[in-house]
Amino acid sequence: MIGKLKGIVDSFGEDWVIIDVHGVGYQVSCSAKTLSALPRPGEAVALAIETHVREDQIRLFGFTSGTEREWFRLLQSVQGVGTRVALALLSTLSATELANAIAMQDKASIARAPGIGPKVAQRIVTELRDKAPALQLADPGLTRLQATAEAAVAGGAPLSEAVSALVNLGYAQVQAGQAVASAVAKLGEEAKTEQLIRAALRELAS
Repeated sequence: MIGKLKGIVDSFGEDWVIIDVHGVGYQVSCSAKTLSALPRPGEAVALAIETHVREDQIRLFGFTSGTEREWFRLLQSVQGVGTRVALALLSTLSATELANAIAMQDKASIARAPGIGPKVAQRIVTELRDKAPALQLADPGLTRLQATAEAAVAGGAPLSEAVSALVNLGYAQVQAGQAVASAVAKLGEEAKTEQLIRAALRELAS
């Protein structure tokens, strides 16, 4: 199995690059972000490789780092995510952005990638939330904010009603939860739903 290629960039295609290794050209499929990071033809390059072997073909996938390759593998553990969808997601979000989106349960960011609908986006953020490398890469501050938002959602009728109202207005649940949590910190836990909504909207508008 090929795990790494080190050679010279020969040529590019829409979603692939050919790497010349001692006169042998290897066609390697890559995400758009990986392709944009590669040097020009004639220059040296090294890529981490994931090899897929089937009865009718051997396909190579290339990545600028081992971390990006791990994400490629991890994404395919989710039902409905194959190589095409995994590359599309890695073309849309960097490894760090992907980790942060999963840590924040941000389905909207995941669904920005071509070929990923709401159901698959939900499965990705749910199934990968506690798996490496997601928590290794995610910004700790974002992870704490997610916990605060979840506490607001589960914090009783006025809090959950305020979060629900903001979600109905088009805000993401995590964003709404953070705003309501901030409103509670300012107004106190006895604040009514209407007060929390107004304060949260001011928070979101600031």
